[in-house]
Amino acid sequence: MNTTPNASRLHIAIFGRRNAGKSSIINALTNQNIAIVSDVAGTTTDPVQKAMEILPIGPVVIIDTAGLDDTGELGELRVKKTYEVLNRTDLALLVIDGLMGPSEFEEEILEKIREKNIPAVGVLNKVDLVDFHFSEKTEWEKRLKLELVETSANSGYGIEELKRQIIKKAPYDDKELSLVSDLINPGDFVVLVVPIDKAAPKGRLILPQQQVIRDVIENDAIAVVTKEYELKETLENLGKKPSLVITDSQAFLKVSADTPKDIPLTSFSILFARYKGDLNELTKGLKALERLKPGDKVLIAEGCTHHRQSDDIGKVKIPRWIRQIVGGDIQFDFSSGMTFPDNLDEYKLIVHCGGCMLNRREMMYRISYAKGKDIPIVNYGLLIAYVQGILPRAIEMFPSAKLIYDEDQLY
Repeated sequence: MNTTPNASRLHIAIFGRRNAGKSSIINALTNQNIAIVSDVAGTTTDPVQKAMEILPIGPVVIIDTAGLDDTGELGELRVKKTYEVLNRTDLALLVIDGLMGPSEFEEEILEKIREKNIPAVGVLNKVDLVDFHFSEKTEWEKRLKLELVETSANSGYGIEELKRQIIKKAPYDDKELSLVSDLINPGDFVVLVVPIDKAAPKGRLILPQQQVIRDVIENDAIAVVTKEYELKETLENLGKKPSLVITDSQAFLKVSADTPKDIPLTSFSILFARYKGDLNELTKGLKALERLKPGDKVLIAEGCTHHRQSDDIGKVKIPRWIRQIVGGDIQFDFSSGMTFPDNLDEYKLIVHCGGCMLNRREMMYRISYAKGKDIPIVNYGLLIAYVQGILPRAIEMFPSAKLIYDEDQLY
């Protein structure tokens, strides 16, 4: 439970008005005092998340949000943040104050939940403090078109039933998404090229590298980890041809030169483009590079916040490459973490990171939102392979993406 990355967990978000008992419900579900509880309305000001495990679902993230009825200028910003949480929500809990019943706030959030096809569980809280008639609850359920689980976060009443409803409504993907398992066989050698430079975190590997290694060994293959300057010697000394070489995108050019042409090659970022998003749609976005003109605006989006290096990939290298392709100046805007611009109309292209810190729902939301606005979007790994002239090789093992690129079916 503790080692599962948050981005790979089921995201359960709790919505409701101020003082409906959302934080108390979280504490009751986790049996811990995680969320601050107070009689003062608006105690939760920003989304707060907690990793836990709910069997048989497994590892989850529970997100506490600010009240939907928050007021004032700051309150409006908090409500906006609350609605943004929907973009990464797999299952929504709508908490209703039993003393007040549902209002237009619950109806509005339910409409947005349903627009995004997110399953929802209704929670009628504080039932120990109110003596409502059964017909009243039935009327509320009919109005909301949602079954309501009666709970008392203070006494624990109904919490086990709430857990059962969460388990019942939790979305299960029949097709388990894979990083590399469908590309390799048991007993295969997979070589992972992991540069150790000033951008590498001290004493550990970054998340995409960890997850790919785990996927390789879980599928009974052998992961061989090396640096880019030791790759050639590694391949010569293996004694067996590897089935796949995976590299950090920034070492693509050297790794491609040192890897024999009969050995498949791709990058961590391209694998994550498929794992977290839509590889075909991201491949289509590459054609927009040829249509950019001086003065156009491009958005560089990253799913995490990190310390910027002097030659940072997002802030420095990618803008430099794009300017070289265009042959003139391009205006760049940057977004990071869970923030993503509401208005994309001014951009001619979005360049997104691999999204290792985002869950699949959030990444798919960003891709579909861009597609709906007719804004091409591409990810770091694909762009780097394109710029360095090795994209066809890097997507060779993904036939549909390769076909899109080869046939030039791009915008």
